[in-house]
Amino acid sequence: MKAVILAGGRGTRIAEESSVRPKPMITIGGQPILLHILRTYAAFGVTEFVICLGYKGYLIKEFFANYLLHSADVVDVDIGNGTVTYDHARVDPWRVTLVETGEHTQTGGRIRRIRRWVEDGDFFLTYGDGLSDVDLDALLAHHRRHKRYATVTSVTPPGRFGALRLDGDRVTEFVEKPDGDNGQINGGYFVLSPRIFDYIEGDATVWEHDPLQKLAADGQLSAYRHDGFWQAMDTVRERDLLEEMWASGRAPWRKDPV
Repeated sequence: MKAVILAGGRGTRIAEESSVRPKPMITIGGQPILLHILRTYAAFGVTEFVICLGYKGYLIKEFFANYLLHSADVVDVDIGNGTVTYDHARVDPWRVTLVETGEHTQTGGRIRRIRRWVEDGDFFLTYGDGLSDVDLDALLAHHRRHKRYATVTSVTPPGRFGALRLDGDRVTEFVEKPDGDNGQINGGYFVLSPRIFDYIEGDATVWEHDPLQKLAADGQLSAYRHDGFWQAMDTVRERDLLEEMWASGRAPWRKDPV
């Protein structure tokens, strides 16, 4: 199994950060959110990744090309001999394929462009800007059990505001930021069959529009319900929330390197 990460968008709603780096390179706990996502997969034995690049994709290339440099506690540079040695560098047993999928390509088009790397079997897919403690083994088992072309993880979005519970005009309870209205949304973390490529027309195709709608209409889209932690990082407020959770030791998605 390989995992495909969509990492090419601009992140316009978090422009304070994404104006200088792609959204997946925004850091939580001093490390790119992209790295947190890869560790989620690696914790379930998935170590082959295909990353769809777009906006400022060269920064993601540089990060992985210099992975030892970023992970080492000590870097010894011998300028005279032109050598660099690393001490206490973390080595993750991953294979990462970085594919330029076009700066203006839509999500469906990005998936279509990496077809040759994943067309030999089912693969995972998720976005490069959200974190979860989803059980990927259970997700995959659900996908295989239902034998549909695509499985999406459904989640209840976290609430943004405190809620009042009323009895007439009397407030009976104040609930601080409850979950949403129980409506389920696309939480990313898909498992897909190569058959889904038949539903993607070209670069302008938005994965979340025609392909998913047609898969649903054809009875080929299954939902795996995840009731645990899930949080997108679309705004600075959400970035700060994730950062606070990490700093306080309350990060449900945390997967420390082995």
